[in-house]
Amino acid sequence: MVFRNPTAGVLTFDGVLDELSIFLHADPRAEYRLTIGTDSEQRSDVVEFISAIVIHRKGRGARYFWMQTEKPKYATLRERIWQEAILSTSLARSVLDALAEREVWRSVIEVHVDVGENGPTKVLIREIGGYVRALGFVLCIKPYSYAASAVADRYT
Repeated sequence: MVFRNPTAGVLTFDGVLDELSIFLHADPRAEYRLTIGTDSEQRSDVVEFISAIVIHRKGRGARYFWMQTEKPKYATLRERIWQEAILSTSLARSVLDALAEREVWRSVIEVHVDVGENGPTKVLIREIGGYVRALGFVLCIKPYSYAASAVADRYT
């Protein structure tokens, strides 16, 4: 997995974990929020997925890291949104396990899904929400799903 960060440039997954650890240790008393979300853009023959990891030190800034994945074109919006949720939850599980092993994060991770009460994705909220929660993550949807609808969207 290759990630990018505006400050650190190109990073491996371990490099992202190092950056997250440094950020968390810089102010151990602060309150943090760790979020992961994916957005996609369908091109002529492929779909570009951007997954973002965002660590937010409440009231004191944030850092984010993003990676790109390409997959063959999907027949329906439903399939594409499901793939976004699968990519986000898989990445969230990897991050959670790795940070727990390093003993730097023992809280929940929010998975931000690019669905909302308005528009064609509203019919997917219940089923994707059930999937995300069943995997042990906190679900955030639009307009609160900034990791997917703002950070990842910026790079699609």
